[in-house]
Amino acid sequence: MSSVLRLLLKGLCGSLVLALATAVAAGPTPYRIETVASGLDHPWSLAFLPDGRLLVTERAGRLRLIEPGTDGRLQLRPEPVAGVPPVLARGQSGLFEVLPDPDFARNRRILLSYAHGQPQANHLRVASARLEGARLEDVKPIFTSQPAKTETQHFGGRMAWLPDGTLVLGMGDGNLERTDAQRLHTHLGKFMRIRADGSVPADNPFAGRPGALPEIWTVGHRNPQGVVVVDGVVYAHEHGARGGDELNRLRPGNNHGWPAVTGGIDYTYARVTPFQSLPGMEPPLLQWTPSIAPAGMAWYDGTLFPAWRGSLMVAALKERSVRRVPLADAARGPSGEQELLFQELGERIRDVRAGPDGALWLLTDSPQGRVLRVVPAR
Repeated sequence: MSSVLRLLLKGLCGSLVLALATAVAAGPTPYRIETVASGLDHPWSLAFLPDGRLLVTERAGRLRLIEPGTDGRLQLRPEPVAGVPPVLARGQSGLFEVLPDPDFARNRRILLSYAHGQPQANHLRVASARLEGARLEDVKPIFTSQPAKTETQHFGGRMAWLPDGTLVLGMGDGNLERTDAQRLHTHLGKFMRIRADGSVPADNPFAGRPGALPEIWTVGHRNPQGVVVVDGVVYAHEHGARGGDELNRLRPGNNHGWPAVTGGIDYTYARVTPFQSLPGMEPPLLQWTPSIAPAGMAWYDGTLFPAWRGSLMVAALKERSVRRVPLADAARGPSGEQELLFQELGERIRDVRAGPDGALWLLTDSPQGRVLRVVPAR
């Protein structure tokens, strides 16, 4: 048997194991869904501030505040936050993540990820800014992807803080030259790790390697749009093409395979690759085929829903759901059946967040998007 055939068979066997991931309809956990805000233009990311306010990004380039009104109820502030940097909003590009600094209560800083530049030469950019009332001050770009790309697709844009205070940032492959996800001279198809001021930690896995961009932390990603840190373990998911959506555990220096290995096929029904596994490439923890189009992701360990504790919550655009993925523990990864939640809404779910109040919060993806709060049924 040839070595190529052995690799192919190995990949096919791997896909059979991954295909056993199943989901069941929502179980007996009673809940009700409240609309907190509506009329948002493709809301993309939601963040909680320690003073009780919320920040929401709209893909078109606006940052919105939700704050307590005179009656104490949360309401959407009519005017967008001023001072947001210029955003390229076209196709899949726009304003993406908003992420408060871990020390926000003292320094009032937030991070924004967004598409920057022109359609023919664009980048994923991250800027740091200070939120003063309803205005951003001291806006500083801390990361701009290189090189410029020519398509307004597959930006990634999700961010998370690591326990050491550094930032991980996911970027898609740009959907033009997908093999760049395997090349170290470009940020396309990678997760990066930087400090809050944009400087690069010296212990990054490719720092100091000739020809490699030092910010790179992991390689081989198609379009990551969810990342959370659970007890120091980094989980991320990404869109496949036609099938092959993945949940991965990220470790510095890992190669997650795209496009050399994938469980999906191209939108033209052509094969991207004959391989679903190869030596030296990290297999996904879960694979979703048919595609669910995973968007945001949250770790739920709140007290309002004891049955959901210890679970990853995965927002799904195409499936119009949130998938609850139980974890045995952070190190061991997923365990047990996935549960399908909130399909009764019939809406694309862009983001899911676990609130400090123990509720689960959702963003619906539409020109009239909503901020929803899930609480126990009365």
